[in-house]
Amino acid sequence: MAASNAASVAFENPLAPNRLTEVTGFGSNPGNLRMLTYVPETLPTSPGLVVVLHGCTQTAAGYDHGSGWSALADQYGFILLYAEQQEANNPNRCFNWFQLGDIERDRGEAYSIRQMIEHAVQQHVVDRSRIFVTGLSAGGAMTSTMLAAYPEVFAGGAIIAGLPYHCAASVPEAFECMFQGRTRTAQEWGDLVRDASSHKGPWPKVSVWHGSADATVKPMNAGEIIKQWTNVHGLRSGPNRSEIVDGYPRRAWIDAAGNEIIEEYVITGMVHGTPLAVGNDENSYGAPGPFLLDVGISSSFRIATFWGLTEPSERRAWSRPAPQPVPQVSEAALHVLPTAAEAPRNEAAVHKPQQREQSASSHLDIGSVITKALKAAGLMK
Repeated sequence: MAASNAASVAFENPLAPNRLTEVTGFGSNPGNLRMLTYVPETLPTSPGLVVVLHGCTQTAAGYDHGSGWSALADQYGFILLYAEQQEANNPNRCFNWFQLGDIERDRGEAYSIRQMIEHAVQQHVVDRSRIFVTGLSAGGAMTSTMLAAYPEVFAGGAIIAGLPYHCAASVPEAFECMFQGRTRTAQEWGDLVRDASSHKGPWPKVSVWHGSADATVKPMNAGEIIKQWTNVHGLRSGPNRSEIVDGYPRRAWIDAAGNEIIEEYVITGMVHGTPLAVGNDENSYGAPGPFLLDVGISSSFRIATFWGLTEPSERRAWSRPAPQPVPQVSEAALHVLPTAAEAPRNEAAVHKPQQREQSASSHLDIGSVITKALKAAGLMK
């Protein structure tokens, strides 16, 4: 993964349309991120705002095309804000979800994104009660950060193949969280969110998505995210509702007023990526590509529905053409990684918060995993 620039080029799709417009001068930008927006031609008064955070090796425009968010914005009338990582900050273009200087309130990348939101709110007279954030992988982990550091800003968030807030505060811890997972009690996870700001509630609603066959970010992370946010909301540990949606299990947690506050989708058999349903009907959005997986369910549409953005008021007639697919390339485990050059070479280099006993069969050779990932990506012979 030292050849991360090559990885970035490999995952680029020069044919994908770019519907985004760059915005400059939005603030001091301590995290050195780019701000891009999409504003539909027709909007209601005081529209909602969705902040979207791409995964490693991706661009904002590429993720928008693949995930279908701008098509949803056209259909349902809300504004999109994309933060884009720069290679100067992270060679793999990962958001630095594992660095304290970027995940604490009013610092680094988190503060840059907060400044972008404020700029967009003022520029477009956004409804402050309808601001949401979502992201894939490293972007999912940064979504956890934004929800924890600025809970008063967001009505809801959606974490796709991501990690709990403050799972890692260093590169070795990041690899442990990804490949092994970190287990904490619900109270411990919840305290990390409560300690991230002075906010006392109400808290954002949260949608959690993960593939059951994800070898890049271990699926147990979805369960730890659920523990974190059920504790913050004071909800029971078990779901109030279980159902099948588009062929996949969905669980929901409901508050005392009967509102669904947390939902979880486990996409059976899916590897690392954002779930898509590609087609021409109203519930299908996006185009398949690296880490953008056509599995018959549109996470973007379902997330927007969970947030209330697809309610029929001011909805326009359906007129969207079929999406064009993005050329497929091999999926490598570097998608969510920190900078590859810093990867620990073996398990001994991975920090463990407690010296817990493990059998020899449970040991994970991180170096072997990284080597296989590099070979799969064509970055190592």
